Amino acid sequence: MRVLGINAVFHDPAAALVVDGVTVAAAEEERFSRRKHGKPPVAFSTWELPEAAARWCLERAGLEPGDLDAVAYSYDPDLAPQPNGDVTAENWEPLRTLYTRRAPLFLKTALPGLDPDKVRFVPHHVAHAASAHYASPFERSSVMVLDGRGERASYLAARYDNGSHRVLATQELPHSLGLLYEEATAHLGFRRSSDEYKVMALASYGEPVWLDELRRLVVPNGCGGFTVAPIDWSRFCPPRRPDEEWGPEHANLAASVQARLEEMLLALAAWLHGETGDRNLTMAGGVALNCVANSKLWEAGPFDDVWVQPAAGDAGTALGAALQVARELGDEPEPMPGAALGREWSDDELEHRLRTAKVAYERPASIADAAAEALAADGIVAWFQGRSEYGPRALGHRSLLAHPGRAENLERLNDVKGREQFRPVAPMVLEERAQEMFEGPLPSPYMLFVHRVKPEWRDRIPAVVHVDGTARIQTVSERDEPLVAAMLRAFERRTGLPVVVNTSLNTAGRPMVDDPRDALECFGSAPVDALALGPFLLRRETGG
Repeated sequence: MRVLGINAVFHDPAAALVVDGVTVAAAEEERFSRRKHGKPPVAFSTWELPEAAARWCLERAGLEPGDLDAVAYSYDPDLAPQPNGDVTAENWEPLRTLYTRRAPLFLKTALPGLDPDKVRFVPHHVAHAASAHYASPFERSSVMVLDGRGERASYLAARYDNGSHRVLATQELPHSLGLLYEEATAHLGFRRSSDEYKVMALASYGEPVWLDELRRLVVPNGCGGFTVAPIDWSRFCPPRRPDEEWGPEHANLAASVQARLEEMLLALAAWLHGETGDRNLTMAGGVALNCVANSKLWEAGPFDDVWVQPAAGDAGTALGAALQVARELGDEPEPMPGAALGREWSDDELEHRLRTAKVAYERPASIADAAAEALAADGIVAWFQGRSEYGPRALGHRSLLAHPGRAENLERLNDVKGREQFRPVAPMVLEERAQEMFEGPLPSPYMLFVHRVKPEWRDRIPAVVHVDGTARIQTVSERDEPLVAAMLRAFERRTGLPVVVNTSLNTAGRPMVDDPRDALECFGSAPVDALALGPFLLRRETGG
């Protein structure tokens, strides 16, 4: 079966293609449109159809829209609150449902030749859950999905055993751990539904001084769900303006919300494990991108293994919807082959782009060795290799790299990217070397957990050590990432350090680089010393 998955509901519109149970391609619309999170300039809605991403997925497989057996849309309008009165721009919830009902016609226009009768609606949290289990390496798992909201709920707990699943608990709105975290994010002066990771980073600078009060307001219900009472955030601290410096009170609120979230996830996991007795927990939904909470689950939770889908946010529901419908049509979904599911260019195509841009470049004998040499000399290297990543993490395909042994490189990279200075950057390390330096769940190929940095290494790789002594690491497998592994080895030969700083190749407010043109524009506008574009190396010209 050939199934195209579509997310076009809340944010992060995306498309994914599953053929005979195999994930062939997946991409977010922001990588094509260059609008971060796919948000159009319309205040009342984040709805945007991933037309470019869908067309590319089909092109990747050599398919036409008419070749599809099904299109899986990750939202079921029959489960959503129904319009009560006129649908207007101010009344945007019913408008979202109306858009979804008309999705088959919109898709037919975007993909000429598509039969609109082949569009199937998949409940939002079922799509998340399918993306967690079917993409994982497990035959059976307990699944937890937590986000801001789906059609009517914010949480789903289920058990997947081979091809079947059973929903064990859901949590109806307005109770939502995702919305709780969003509200705190907005109160702390960040974007409500995009900047939650900033609150997670800020939490390490504070103490959970308001945890007891949040324990009274956010409570497990004993039946696999929870209640979240209305919260007056001003009782903790005044709202922070976006242009205002953060202070201890802001960090303390972030720490309190983060701590209560971690406790709630542990409580939900304990209940779920009591129902299933499974060894494996799989997770998706925006809350599953909270790598600090994920590590708490791994360390203190009842499951032996925790696996988080690398595109755990709403973009991942495109893949989950496709996998769910593929299973319903009789296919046996295979685990996802990794996160590198996006676009790529051949060496000839890359060189053609360079010649068209009329920029000076060279082709060294080994791009891994050349990049390592630049890094060892304390250069910042833009690294553009292979297929782009699906999901929010740069995993060695669209990355900015730097020397981890110089503490000032944290501030330097945050300046390059236009980010707040309290935000950490991540280390990438060979899988077989990780346990020498880091304590936590290993391997960790998708940067979805935090690890304690062993004391003897903290002064050796200070650029990647967060204020609390942790790091969100990416382990690199030589089998899966031979070029990145070669670069890491070449860097260690020069410096004695088996770690390189890795952060996403983009600047503030822009999506991650995807196309070679994006890479050249970023290299031309940001203070980056070198660009490794496939086998080609571009160096920053310095004035004489």
